[in-house]
Amino acid sequence: MNSNSVRTLALALLVSVAAPVAATPAPVTEVGAGGSAVDRLERMLQARNQMQLDMQRQLDQMAQELSTLRGNVERNSYEIKQVVERQRDLYREIDTLRTAEQAAPAPKEAPKDQSSVSFTDDKTENAAYEAAVNLILKEKDYQGATKAFKAFLAQYPESVYTANAHYWLGQLYFSKSEFEQANQEFTAVSEFKDSNKRADALLKLGLIAQKQGNGNQADQYFQQVIDTYPDSTSAKQAKNAM
Repeated sequence: MNSNSVRTLALALLVSVAAPVAATPAPVTEVGAGGSAVDRLERMLQARNQMQLDMQRQLDQMAQELSTLRGNVERNSYEIKQVVERQRDLYREIDTLRTAEQAAPAPKEAPKDQSSVSFTDDKTENAAYEAAVNLILKEKDYQGATKAFKAFLAQYPESVYTANAHYWLGQLYFSKSEFEQANQEFTAVSEFKDSNKRADALLKLGLIAQKQGNGNQADQYFQQVIDTYPDSTSAKQAKNAM
């Protein structure tokens, strides 16, 4: 054989061997391998998405709990501030009582020629006022104190404690957010130019106006406190409130 015939025979043999191999179908495992990878990828994506949803749900829950805690802290801070302010007022009132007791006039006696009187022989003006204050300081009976101070003002309209009685009524109403009644009482205090409660009464009138949405009137009260009592604690509070 010549060289061309040898090459031709070799090519024929290669074709005859390769043909069955090319015609053989791919193994089932190899065909399915691609589909399994896609399934695994889809499962991984689903798992990741579920994890993200769980994390987002946890974050939302934590944000809600944080918001609740923040609200509790703010409410507690406000209540503590109110308690501190009430304590400060009570201490000032105790000092006023001590000063008043030292300078208190002799007890009044009931007129002999009147069938009805506004006070009795065994209950003096000073004792009546102190009893009303003690309902706040000792008994914590704020409703009873409100009735006692109103009764005191009815019995002793010209008392040296009139401004203080109005002031405490204003405080009692203010603490219950009964701003209309508080406004009336603090206004009554503001008419006593020499009262040591006047600065705080004007401040409270400003705060009431502010809470009722009357900013201009509130600023007028605050400015009055600052101008009239520049070195007082009430003036500092007025500046912060403006």
